[in-house]
Amino acid sequence: MNRWLSVVGGLLMNLSLGSLYGWSLFVPALQKEMGLSREQASNIFSLAIAVFALCFLAGGRLQDKKGPYIVSLLGSVLVGLGYVLSSWAGTLGEMYGAYGVVVGAGCGFGYVTPIGVASKWFPDKRGLVIGLMVAGFGGGSALLGPLVPGLIAEHGWRPVMLWLGAIYLVATLVGAQFLKNPPAGWNPPGWNPATAKAATSGRDFTPGEVLRTSQFWRMLAGYALGTSAGLMVISQVMPFMRGVAPQLGAALAGTALLVGAAGNASGRILSGWMSDHFGRVRTLCLMVLVSALVLPALGRLREVALLWVVLAAVYYCFGTQLSLYASLTADFFGTKSVGANYGLVFLAYGMAGIIGPKLGGGIFDRLGSYTSAFDIAAGLLVVALALIATLRAPAAR
Repeated sequence: MNRWLSVVGGLLMNLSLGSLYGWSLFVPALQKEMGLSREQASNIFSLAIAVFALCFLAGGRLQDKKGPYIVSLLGSVLVGLGYVLSSWAGTLGEMYGAYGVVVGAGCGFGYVTPIGVASKWFPDKRGLVIGLMVAGFGGGSALLGPLVPGLIAEHGWRPVMLWLGAIYLVATLVGAQFLKNPPAGWNPPGWNPATAKAATSGRDFTPGEVLRTSQFWRMLAGYALGTSAGLMVISQVMPFMRGVAPQLGAALAGTALLVGAAGNASGRILSGWMSDHFGRVRTLCLMVLVSALVLPALGRLREVALLWVVLAAVYYCFGTQLSLYASLTADFFGTKSVGANYGLVFLAYGMAGIIGPKLGGGIFDRLGSYTSAFDIAAGLLVVALALIATLRAPAAR
């Protein structure tokens, strides 16, 4: 198989799964119909992220044993089913089950497969290609931002959820057909593995061995704290924009998702490319620092043009982390068990999904503003920077 077909499959899969980042588009309608607080609506998203991370871990272990195809099919069915069930939900509890559990599980099983496949097919361009594949997830909400608010206003949120479920089921099933591992021992023509080992451990770690390294625990903590900020903004961006710039209206406020998704996707691709040339840790530290510097401005600006710029920067730095931690895991711990190993590291994302959205929604319900929440998130980014700044590959022995 032409290895670039796996990139096509990964993009189709992740463009659909990335609809998870469009959650805030449905929040105003859900709050109105079900009488939810901002924190309750955030809890649905938090549950989806936590289940996402747990099923990513389970899917990674299953992929290492059975291959990526069966895991990607499982993710496809669950994502489509979850959106259909969400369209029928009548209570908060039913939304927890349909969106929080079923959609979250589908994203976890579906998202793990492109990362594992890319790590094996592209050892020579790992940062760039993993960035390309996961850029689909970051950019998936870009397709929703300009369209969904108007569709919800015209037809209601339930039909929109139902239509999305059908579309995503078809797209992910097509993408799954291209997600297959290369033959054992395969290397790109003309690529010399010996020249690529300077920033790697030079061996394959089992999940048990990964847990006994200090690098894993520092990556886990840095990843959790660093992505909490991005998930806080993602979960609140639609109501946030309508609050600070009410003149925009629902449709233009939805443009925030387009701006954010463009930043998210470009961060995954461009920072992935940068990391191939300048190093994963160095690139990661730079983007975490930038996010910590610009995030406090997001809660204080009221000029829409500047808000777009800062929002794109926050999303860009968030997307960088989703790309580079995946590549860093393959560099540090090898590709043989990359699904299970990155599944362990990715548990940090589930923690971030609880910390960020709950912090943002809870502070808004109490203070009527996100400013303090964004300031706290910037502090978490500084701690993350301190944890990852001196990361080096584990010893080869």
